[in-house]
Amino acid sequence: MDNRTDLIIIGGGPGGYHAAIHAAKAGLRVTLIERAHLGGTCLNMGCIPTKTLAHTAELMHHIHHCAPLGIDCAAPAVNLAQVMAHKDEVIMQLREGIASLMASSKVEVIQGEASFVDDHTIEVNGDTLTAPHIIIATGSVPKMLPLQQADAAMLLDSTDILSLTALPSRLCIVGAGVIGMELACIFHSFGCQVTVIEFLKECLPALDSDIAKRLRKALEKRGIQFVMQAAVKSVADGFVTYERKGKEEQTAADKVLMAVGRAVNIASLHLERTGIEYSAKGIATDDHLQTNIQGVYAIGDVNGRQMLAHAASAQAEVAVHHILTASLQEEAVASLLPQLEVMPAAIFTYPEAACVGMTEDSCKAAGTDYGCCKSFHRANGKALSMNETEGMLKILYDKSSGNLLGCHAFGAHSADMVQEIASLMCRHTTIDQLAAIIHIHPTLGELVQDAAKTK
Repeated sequence: MDNRTDLIIIGGGPGGYHAAIHAAKAGLRVTLIERAHLGGTCLNMGCIPTKTLAHTAELMHHIHHCAPLGIDCAAPAVNLAQVMAHKDEVIMQLREGIASLMASSKVEVIQGEASFVDDHTIEVNGDTLTAPHIIIATGSVPKMLPLQQADAAMLLDSTDILSLTALPSRLCIVGAGVIGMELACIFHSFGCQVTVIEFLKECLPALDSDIAKRLRKALEKRGIQFVMQAAVKSVADGFVTYERKGKEEQTAADKVLMAVGRAVNIASLHLERTGIEYSAKGIATDDHLQTNIQGVYAIGDVNGRQMLAHAASAQAEVAVHHILTASLQEEAVASLLPQLEVMPAAIFTYPEAACVGMTEDSCKAAGTDYGCCKSFHRANGKALSMNETEGMLKILYDKSSGNLLGCHAFGAHSADMVQEIASLMCRHTTIDQLAAIIHIHPTLGELVQDAAKTK
């Protein structure tokens, strides 16, 4: 094997394979190393499988609640084997698509576990590779709580739960972040009794606290139980034991999902053999996603900035652009790059939620003189016609400049509406300019304009 290449990419997830495509199109010789499957966590154990299950769960919810719309349905039942088979088919189709992209882009793909020999030398499958440029895109792995007692037969992580062969009657989810909340909605719709235990005061800390509380209340109405400000101590003998307000309490469970976050995946890289600066929180990078070692970059979850698939893809563009301009003096490179500071995100609960930019709490903490305007699904004609009246949208703006600072929403089509605000934030649009943009009637998108007009 020729051990010389222009760019080595470690990890074939969204960050890694997008970086490979961009670099190869620019003429670099690219070698991508992936220890498991192309697509990384997002495609194989995260975004895609959970959203496939979430779609099925949403259909179940609609079937259960279609009588007011004039549709009579017999009691629906989940065929879990078929649900999982469909999920696997989707994964395989997308995985094969990425492999085709790598082949057509002339990216060399090596399956194996990569580790550093020194700053610019990688070992994989007993061979060594060297390159002036290396991108680390190894992603993250599920965290597990240290427990006083832990019954392995009861415990699941976010990978395990996506391959269940039988539905648990009682599912306890530890953690009310994005993963925990999405899977709570999915398995509740599938017929499981779901209890969510969270250490913090409120769920989904990235969301505006007002929106997060309203979403949690909506899910409680549907039957999902929440235990907030509770610290889980043990999982054993069919019970989850936790401490809340100084008292020890229990909840019965057949299976327990640990959804307490993700840790950067660096254990097998042997970074100690290099001069790369890193910690348990991630690999340190600058604005170009370059580490302290020239020519070595870290993108996606592994740098600990924003654990989102689309953040990894955007960071890939920034890193490759820097390689091409700063290192190879390549002038024919697109000047328009992703604005990493404007990073929208969606939570595919039911109803869904989404956010971009600052929250009211962060505005207050920063001393920003901000304005806040809201609109509600219950006042929107399209939402009423869809029987989707649970929801709210909130826009934050700078009172002095009028510039949009953020948007947070829950309810049907929240992700689409927040995406509109993210686009406008990238163009430095003001709240008054937004109010003047005509929106199609009748659509849920009118909620955006309605909120802006309440300024």
